[in-house]
Amino acid sequence: MATPEGWRTSVLTEGGMLCGRLDVPINTQPHDARAAAGVMVTELARDFHDTDVKVSWDAPQQLWSWTAQVTLAADDEPPSLDAEGIRHLRAGPSIRHETD
Repeated sequence: MATPEGWRTSVLTEGGMLCGRLDVPINTQPHDARAAAGVMVTELARDFHDTDVKVSWDAPQQLWSWTAQVTLAADDEPPSLDAEGIRHLRAGPSIRHETD
């Protein structure tokens, strides 16, 4: 979420909520801040859980605040395609990530 002090993040896990500041300049455009938040979550999963994840952003309710679902990336399975050609990864535990 955009604040006068910069972009803030909240990561909801099974153990609680982690809040902090996104490491980008205060004047970062919303789409760039969202991309940086996705990279941050992906790197946290690799560094702390030695796993790859997929960040899927929900439709934004406001330009300056978003919610994403974080799921485990498929190990050896290729993503499957549904009837509309949308790729689906094998579902795993999810972490809710909000930029606020």
